[in-house]
Formats: sequence, C-alpha cells, structure tokens
Amino acid sequence: MSVAVLLYDGFTALDAVGPYEVLCRLPRTRVTMVAKQSGPVRTDTGQLTLVAERALDEVRRADVLLVPGGGNRGTVAMMRDTAVHDWIRRIHQHTTWTTSVCTGSLILGAAGLLRGLPATTYWASRPFLKDAGAIYAPGRFVEAGKIITAAGVSAGLDMGLHLAARLSGEEVAQAMQLAVEYDPDPPYDTGSPEKAGEELQKLALKLLADAAR
Repeated sequence: MSVAVLLYDGFTALDAVGPYEVLCRLPRTRVTMVAKQSGPVRTDTGQLTLVAERALDEVRRADVLLVPGGGNRGTVAMMRDTAVHDWIRRIHQHTTWTTSVCTGSLILGAAGLLRGLPATTYWASRPFLKDAGAIYAPGRFVEAGKIITAAGVSAGLDMGLHLAARLSGEEVAQAMQLAVEYDPDPPYDTGSPEKAGEELQKLALKLLADAAR
C-alpha cells in the first residue's frame, strides 16, 4: 500500500506528520513525502523542514493521497498552482482514498475534486469551501465516496485512525491508537470555535499569523 503525502512550502507540520505516524506503521504500507522537487521543504513557521523523497513527476500512482493544509501563504499558493492540480487529479484517478487535513481540502477543491461533496476544513476557513464547490459538513473528518477531509491540524490524527481502519481493519486501527498512545485529555475545552468564543478565536488567528514565515 503506497501513501503519498504532498509537501509544499508553507505546509503545517502536524497536518502531514500526524497521519504519517499512524499510516507508516500499518502492515505492508509505505509512506512517501512528495513535493514539486525532491529535497527539503519548509513548514509554515519556517522553523522546521521535512525532506521530500520524491518529486511529483516521479510519482504516477498512489493508493492513498494525503494533502496537508498550511498557513495562508502556502495554501493560497497551492490553490493557484495548476501544475499541482494536474498532478492531484492524475493521482486521484487511481487512488483508493484521497484525503486532506485542515486547509488541504481547499487545495483539493481548487483541483476540482470537491464539487457537490460534503467536506470539512480548518474552522476559520469554512466559508471558503463554498468557493471550491463543496458543502461544509461538521465533524473531525468527513468521508464522501473515496475522499476523506479532516478538520484542522490535530484532526489529522482522527482521520489517520479512521483511514487505518479502512485500510487494515478496525482491530489494527485500535491497536495503532494504543501504539501512538492517542488518548486525548486536554487541559482546556477550547478546541473548537463554538467552545472558545470570539476573543480566543481572534487571539488564535493572531498567534498563527505572527508565527508565519
């Protein structure tokens, strides 16, 4: 089982690494980081770099495609990159599952894959799903045919476990949840905009903007 994770300048680290931590340990599964060119790719903060093992033109098929989200700079650039859209559409033709985390759904939408489908994304980007022709649906992840979109950042872990069940069965997925000790018990109950309120929403977006590079 081949999993291709699309990296691009300005992607969000946990969007890619969260699902990777689950999927890379599934039986008979290989996860490959892919970018327009192979080599180092910076995250949205500029403080972390991951290495893309292969370039887009070297990857013609994948069983699973994962598109992470990113900061405004990275996401907008990918929403305008028609060469990347062409690659996404080609890979999507043969995938078993095409997935995204956070604003990665806006990139799938820009590639034309979400028209008329329910989907989710980062909470502050929900209005932009309509521009992509998608229908916003609440939830940590949303499955529509062979497309699974996850909400923001940490929701990629939930989606990764759901995808693990689809690929390898529920028992393996449950074991993987234990393997990565994913047993959330956060100290605060402010993990959604509905719970956090307007002031924390503003502060959250400011923190993200201030950290962007």
